[in-house]
Amino acid sequence: MKQIAALVFAIALLISCAKNASVQKNDNQFAEARKTYGQYCATCHGEKVEAFVDRQWKHGKSKDEIITSITNGWLENGMPAWKGTVSDAGIEELAELIVSSLGTVNQYDFEEVEKTDTYSSQGMTLKMEPVLKDVDSPWGLTSLPDGSLLITDREGDLWKVGTDNSKTKISGVPEVLAEGQGGLFDIKLHPDFASNGWIYLTYAKFKVEGSETLSTTAMIRGKLSGNTLVQKEELFEAHPYLTTRHHYGARMAFDDENYLYLSVGDRGKRDENPQSLENGCGKIHRFNDDGSIPQDNPFVNTPNAVKSIWSYGHRNPQGLIYKPDADQIWEHEHGPRGGDEVNIIEKGKNFGWPVISYGINYNGTTFTDISAKEGMVQPQIYYLPSIAPCGMTYVSSSKYPGWNGDILVGSLRFNYIDRLDISENKIANQEKELINIGRLRNVFEAPDGFIYVGIENPGTVYRLTLQ
Repeated sequence: MKQIAALVFAIALLISCAKNASVQKNDNQFAEARKTYGQYCATCHGEKVEAFVDRQWKHGKSKDEIITSITNGWLENGMPAWKGTVSDAGIEELAELIVSSLGTVNQYDFEEVEKTDTYSSQGMTLKMEPVLKDVDSPWGLTSLPDGSLLITDREGDLWKVGTDNSKTKISGVPEVLAEGQGGLFDIKLHPDFASNGWIYLTYAKFKVEGSETLSTTAMIRGKLSGNTLVQKEELFEAHPYLTTRHHYGARMAFDDENYLYLSVGDRGKRDENPQSLENGCGKIHRFNDDGSIPQDNPFVNTPNAVKSIWSYGHRNPQGLIYKPDADQIWEHEHGPRGGDEVNIIEKGKNFGWPVISYGINYNGTTFTDISAKEGMVQPQIYYLPSIAPCGMTYVSSSKYPGWNGDILVGSLRFNYIDRLDISENKIANQEKELINIGRLRNVFEAPDGFIYVGIENPGTVYRLTLQ
């Protein structure tokens, strides 16, 4: 069975590589069609046809059906007829481009790949060993010095999992708003935990004003006394509080100088929050380990700016790590329909959301017609279609020689890990790993070198071991 799974997996990878090569070839083959698309289609359907094709096709997606739609239009949906404006040959080429671009979506069709608990990668055979079951969404993971795990469940529980897989609920955790995307989020140990005992948590904090319940992303720290969280201190809450229940961000990372970074999503207020320095949403923040503001933060002396802001123009960052060998903060964030990004975060930089993007609205309409602008940072990579990235870790462990030095990104939408092959601090290649594992909420390399992955629906945490 293991050999069959490995063979099917290898075939799937070859098919994926072939499709990717085909897309690269088609960039040249369809140069004129892309020009036509940009001239007549991009304003309504987005700059990148690869984002446009990631949709439910109301009128069919075969070449002939697309030719009919372009030729005759659908006036009731606001699409004009292009016959007479674009030549018949041009319409046919445009339809061929669209059909070809469907390969960017089809590469994630893993139905033929058997779901298994054993995977092959880079000469390694990886075994999935469950360490925690029967939770909702294992959002954050960290490891105590004795080898036990602390795992947050989005519903609001913090679990301690012993080396014998015993499961203990930690009391004293703040009350969270577990609605929509809200709940209990990330967990991190202070780099000097062995001497100071500090544990950091992020969560959806809420308050009631009149008839409305408002929420925000908040960060606290505390210490463990037995199985109780004590000495709790609130370090930060993002303003403004909002009625929305999504785009909290809430990932944390420490660098080697013990500065603490926190991601906060735009909270669904795309046009108000990410480009303004006067609120905390759509930002990466930087703090001293006690929550105070470092005096070299980029906007400390900017009037009315939130002093903790390190970078801005972000949508919903749900991956944040420190890459120690390069002294870099890496981040990934959800785009809309298309346009998920992986970024290297730099001090004071504007990452463009929503002024620039490679994606379109979920309903298929556009909100911007540009993907680049002076003064705004381009991503290291972007995903078309969106993979819904969540969780991120840097592999430094010698336990996984084929992955050493790589970055792992989880996919909620397509149920796999995207392994980023890093060369000279750039992404040289991408490989799909652990295909069909499930909705991957988090991935974490523990100090003992083992990699853990958190899956939701059903909520399970696995340890990756080598056979």
